[in-house]
Amino acid sequence: MGLENLLTHKRSTILKKWSDVVIETYPPETAAFLKRQKDRFANPVGSVVFQGLEDIFGELLQGIDYERVSAFLDNIIRIRAVQDFSPSHAIAFIFLLKKVIREELKKEIKENGLSKELLALESRIDELALLAFDIFMQCREKIYELKAMELNNQTYSLLKKAKLIIDLEEQESCPNGDNTKNL
Repeated sequence: MGLENLLTHKRSTILKKWSDVVIETYPPETAAFLKRQKDRFANPVGSVVFQGLEDIFGELLQGIDYERVSAFLDNIIRIRAVQDFSPSHAIAFIFLLKKVIREELKKEIKENGLSKELLALESRIDELALLAFDIFMQCREKIYELKAMELNNQTYSLLKKAKLIIDLEEQESCPNGDNTKNL
């Protein structure tokens, strides 16, 4: 039996263990909630993560379509990017799949001489991690961009309220023609 067949056969067990180790990357209270709450409306983060893991695993089994898998990764990474995860911690969930597969299929890999197939699979998982890192960095850049824009807007509003800045539209519409104001 080949590695792909084993992965397909043990899909639900591997996905369960993978989701469990991913949940353990969260603080204990959050992890307990994610494990306990199964309703996708009460637990949208857990729902997105679980669905994303399932979709990513499916792509690994079928052969990776990078456009599709990017969307699956993006759903999970976007959540982890706004949380308090470092970049390495945010994408570590992908590497956890390697550990789960090795532990779950250790005996079968050894008995059936599937080391080469395992290495090929792990290389694909590494490619997913690189893709996830790129997605994470794009998300963080967008977050910093939004924060900078918000800070600029707040600063502008405060300066305008303090009459330390002149709005050009107001200046052009001064009725007495006096366009000089203190800056």
